[in-house]
Amino acid sequence: MSLTAFIYVQHLLGTGHVVRATAIGKKLAERGVNVTLASGNQIPPTLDVEGLEVLELPGAKTANAEFSRLITLDGKDLDDEWRAMRTAETLNAFAAKPYDLLLTETYPFGRRQFEFELSVLMDTAKARANPPIIASSIRDILVPKQQLWKEEWMADKARDYFDKVLIHADPDFITLADSFPFAHKIEDLLAYTGYVVREGDRPEPPEGDGEDEVVVSCGGGAMSESLLSAAIDARPLSRRAEDCTWRVLAGHNVPEDEFQAYKARAGEGVIVERARPDFPGLLNRARLSISQGGYNTVLDVLEAGVPSVIVPFALATETEQEQRAKALANHGRVVVASEDMLTPERLAAAADDALALPRSHHKVLLGGADRSADILMDLLKARAA
Repeated sequence: MSLTAFIYVQHLLGTGHVVRATAIGKKLAERGVNVTLASGNQIPPTLDVEGLEVLELPGAKTANAEFSRLITLDGKDLDDEWRAMRTAETLNAFAAKPYDLLLTETYPFGRRQFEFELSVLMDTAKARANPPIIASSIRDILVPKQQLWKEEWMADKARDYFDKVLIHADPDFITLADSFPFAHKIEDLLAYTGYVVREGDRPEPPEGDGEDEVVVSCGGGAMSESLLSAAIDARPLSRRAEDCTWRVLAGHNVPEDEFQAYKARAGEGVIVERARPDFPGLLNRARLSISQGGYNTVLDVLEAGVPSVIVPFALATETEQEQRAKALANHGRVVVASEDMLTPERLAAAADDALALPRSHHKVLLGGADRSADILMDLLKARAA
């Protein structure tokens, strides 16, 4: 009888959470595990989920950059009736099989707004006659909370319910203690896996696409107006990249009317198109990458070894991208351009600075999905012994 895993993921704004969860799920599937991916938001169309049993729960997303208001996918506020329905669907999905592994993406180090269902899910899992291994999957940097008690609650929750906390980071760059003051309370639960890169088919771009280009990207694009607007006008202002094509990739969360407006504004040597599944291949051929500082995009950039400008999304209380970008800049890997008052002139200057940097030979620890799957398989085997 094969092992079974239930992976819970709730992405609200960007797509990094579901990309990482999918990558780990696919590696578990390669090891013979029957994996159910339960997603609380729509799966992005560029994501390869082949080999996984995908369950899209009633969807929710954030209505703003502050994450202060959550809404359904058709724009309605979450109410008690919706929460009860969502909890029932999640529990029904988890009850469908005697799962050997429950993996939560981010929780309990985030997603407190979904505690209404996650606390019940945790208690349900623990109450089983043969409880599953319970593990948490978190990115390299956590968003700090205004109230310290919330962060201590996270550590206590991890201690009470979880067997392992997988940190998808290179500890030579960033450790959990850099962004989480109670890391010491759960030190024995922690395992650094290295960064999780995108999995699945990586099609090669058509001949010529990306060759010696400046590739501008913004992930899903939910909060990308400043970057896209500046990039469209920056090409003629650059001294080191004014002679090449600038390919501006608008994420699928950019509304169609805005996308068409960007296309209409694009001048000579600038191509505006939607985000592409062959994005990593474009980076492999590019002269320069300009992007936001999301987890997945940065990993694609680092894996390609291309000179890079990062414009971290840093509105409201979101400091994750800024922290990641600064850590990489300290190692000479990127140039950081602030989103605050970003202009075409400033972006062009940052592009020139990045192209003047020597190539860094510091290798970032990758392979996080494989290492995560190995750690989880070892836990499962130890439980069965």
